[in-house]
Amino acid sequence: MKPVIVVHGGAGRIFKEREEGSRAGVVRAALRGYGILKQGGSALDAVEEAVRSMEDDPHFNAGCGSVLNEKGEVEMDAIIMDGKNLDSGAVSAVKCIANPIKLARLVMEKTKHMLLSDHGAHLFAQAMGVPEIPGEKLITERSRERWKKNLEPDSNPEEFQKDLGTVGAVAIDSEGNVACATSTGGLSNKLVGRVGDTACIGSGGYADNCSGATSTTGHGESIMKVVLARLILYHMEQGLSPEVAADTALDYMKTRVGGLGGVIVVNSSGEWAARFSTKQMSWATVKDDQLHYGIYAGERHTKSVDEALASEREGF
Repeated sequence: MKPVIVVHGGAGRIFKEREEGSRAGVVRAALRGYGILKQGGSALDAVEEAVRSMEDDPHFNAGCGSVLNEKGEVEMDAIIMDGKNLDSGAVSAVKCIANPIKLARLVMEKTKHMLLSDHGAHLFAQAMGVPEIPGEKLITERSRERWKKNLEPDSNPEEFQKDLGTVGAVAIDSEGNVACATSTGGLSNKLVGRVGDTACIGSGGYADNCSGATSTTGHGESIMKVVLARLILYHMEQGLSPEVAADTALDYMKTRVGGLGGVIVVNSSGEWAARFSTKQMSWATVKDDQLHYGIYAGERHTKSVDEALASEREGF
């Protein structure tokens, strides 16, 4: 099996001045994940590394760069899933750690549970020796400005929700195993303790070697209502291609509950798709040593991996 990785940096509206950074961020993440796959590494390691790369990039709403809740704090959700045995680990409403995706994987591998939240996740992180960082370190100037604007009496938080960047990755490795990972800072000015789709298995992501893997982004509450990630895999199990399955599920979410979003998909034969019903979604994929990436509908740039790695070294 030829390995494939697909990543997304969130669906919605990406402001002009942030487009270049978003493209560069998803390309970097895809190349890092593919580097692991190319050396015979697992899909699980590849998706974790790709998502970690984007959590560390302030262009995205995950890790450093996460949006703030109503109290001006960062609360993050993440999930990871192994298609081989359907094992999954997730965390929700976590604070003061740089990489929630790493903690989600520890939940999967070191506990009998699948989802730890808030204080419990915090205690588990301490027990696992995950370093704590001051919450302030995760807050960017942009997130603080947005939070303040949303507090103004005539503000429209919905307008600001459009420029969000949940991050995710799906992959298939040389042994045919699939995996998914998704991480987010959630919604701007959300209620304290709000958990969206990301941490919920079947909504924020799903991976099953029998059909494939998917990671979702968009309006969390809508995604949860239709269990979007699992719905896409259901359509693939009925024989649809990743692209048609993704479009069918996104159309259903839009017509049934009025929700917009985006998804990345890889099936068990290594076919992939990156589809969205929002204005934009930053995405990148690597297959057969070819990198493809874009933001707008119909936009698709292609480079060889060698060329992409060279320009990565020179600064994208």
